[in-house]
This record gives sequence, C-alpha cells and structure tokens, in this order.
Amino acid sequence: MIQPQPALFRPFHLKSLTLRNRIAVPPMCQYSATDGRVNDWHVAHYAGMARGGAGLVIVEATAVSPEGRITPACLGLWDDAQIEGLARVAAAIKAAGAVPGLQIGHAGRKASAHRPWEGDDHIPAGDPRGWDTLSPSAVAYGGGLPRVPREMTLADIERVRTAFVATAQRALAAGFEWLELHFAHGYLAQSFFSVHANQRQDAYGGDATGRSRFLRETFSAVRAVWPERLALTARFGVLEFDGRDEQTLAEAIDLSRAWKADGLDLLNVSMGFSTPEARIPWAPAFLAPIAERVRRECGLPVASSWGIDDVHDAERVIAEQQMDLVMVGRAFLANPHWPLVAAQRLGLARPTWVLPAPYAHWLERYQVR
Repeated sequence: MIQPQPALFRPFHLKSLTLRNRIAVPPMCQYSATDGRVNDWHVAHYAGMARGGAGLVIVEATAVSPEGRITPACLGLWDDAQIEGLARVAAAIKAAGAVPGLQIGHAGRKASAHRPWEGDDHIPAGDPRGWDTLSPSAVAYGGGLPRVPREMTLADIERVRTAFVATAQRALAAGFEWLELHFAHGYLAQSFFSVHANQRQDAYGGDATGRSRFLRETFSAVRAVWPERLALTARFGVLEFDGRDEQTLAEAIDLSRAWKADGLDLLNVSMGFSTPEARIPWAPAFLAPIAERVRRECGLPVASSWGIDDVHDAERVIAEQQMDLVMVGRAFLANPHWPLVAAQRLGLARPTWVLPAPYAHWLERYQVR
C-alpha cells in the first residue's frame, strides 16, 4: 500500500515559482555585516539552510537606508555596491534547490540598537556607532529602547517609500525571486499602523485608514516595479496582545484585503511587537488559528512562524489548511537538515529533494536526531 505524501512535502506554487515543499526558513538576522555588506558568513549560512531541504529561504531583514538598520551589523541594500554580495547569497540558495527570498525593511524607532548578545538595547546618545531614529510620531518604544525618535515629515515619508522601491529593484538585480516587505515587529511600517506608535493628526494617522496609508502606498509603489511573475509578499503584525486584539485584527484583515486587491501574493502572519506591555501567550504554533482566520477571510495564501519547531505541529497546520507554508526558524539553526528529520518522522522513505552526496550517504542511512 502506497503511503500518502505528507502535506508538509507537497509542492507549493505561487506565480511562476514552485517550492519543493511547504517548509520555509524565515528571515533571521545574523548581525554579522559591516556597512550593510554581505561576507562569507552569510553565503555559507544561507547555502546551508537551502542545502538542508527547505523550499524557500528568506534572507534576513535588509535595510532600505542606513538609518533603517536595526543594528550597525545589519545587512543593507541602499547602495548598488551592495548588490554583488547579495547576488552571491541568492545564487547559493538557488543552486541548493530552494527559492531565494529577501526581506526588506526599515527599523524605525527600534533602529540604532546593540546586537542581541550585546544588550539588545539602544546605543546611547553620543556614541559614534549610533544614529538618530525616525518614526511616525515622537514616541519612544520604551523598555530597553528609550530613544525618542524624530517625527517624520511628509518629505521623510516620501524618501523612505522611494528607498523601498529602489531596494526592491536592487533585490531583483541580485537575483531574488521572492520579496518580503517587513511590515511587522514594531519597525517603521508597523509603527504607522500601531496606535501605540502613531499619534499623527494628518493623512498618515488617526483612524485605521490613515494609519494604513504608508503601508498601502509603500506596497503599491513596490508592486509597480516588482515583476508580476515573481512573489511579492509582506510580513505583518496582525495582533498586539494588548487588550484590543479583536479591533486590531479586524483592521489588519481589512488592510490585508486591500493589499490583495493591490496585488499582494502571500501574507506572512506575525505580531506587532509595538509595545513592551504586550502579553503574548507563547505556545507551540499559537498563531496558527489567527493565520487560518486571515487566510479564510482575506482569500490570501498565508505563512506564519513562532513555535512551529515540532514536525507534527508543522504537518498539522498544513494538513488542516491553517497555513500554506510553515516558517521554521530556531529549529533550522539547531539543525539545517530539519526537513530530513521531518521526512523521517512522517514516514517518507526518501527525501523529495537531492541531498549532496557527502551528506546523503550518511544522513539517509541513519535516523537524524
């Protein structure tokens, strides 16, 4: 009797792209760049993630401008000179059989911070390694990120939107086939959407329509230059876990429907992280029901992450159509051959992708732990 193929290992088709399975590596900052530029660490790291069998590998948050970096060690693509290094990364991912993706964004009021293992807090004012931050309003995030950002002028908004477009064009030149706009996690775009960060009284603030304006305009501007045959997606925080979740989620779903009409191909469902007062109910795959609701009410393909490390959780959320892709993060750092573990535990006799011979001889013969 032929065993049915696990849902996790069914191909996924989007536009002209075919992912060999439903397993994606989400953007995970390496904080290892100098002046925004790729080095050998990045090439080896992302090639390894792809070689392990993921269908999609999305390169870490890449800043659209120097002040848009989270830390001084973050990648950037604000300059044509940065294309060559990222082209090496995209080529390495594709050569290993995965679709190469890139996430682009602007850190807003969370920029100019130390790396996580150096404190994960703002670089003190006056330190030459830091810089002034921007946000829709002059409201600090709080906690370890106390720096008060400068409220953006209309000229600032136009400049940043133009920077997103230019960075998208460089991403295309570098060979990326999947572009993700980082509209989540308390960074600049999420801050425009968030009532915790946006206190503007002009067209970019106030009600949900105003707070969504920067996100819609930026998406549409990028959509105009990104090829229709390739995937244009967004990572978006649809909840804050701040006591007003139903209202935030309803507003987020409305915006997601508008994005779909404007040409969004997939939504990576995440959290807002716009206030340190959030009470997040951490649990395995805890965003899966939220992702399923967005999928059902918006008619968009969705992905999500956060606590999807267990093979059977990953299989369940795909089989039950709560998500179209699973974003597996820390488990991939622990074992870049996590897909092989998943295949073995789900009863696949052989991987559905080709492992390099020096790995395949050993990994296919023995159970990977």
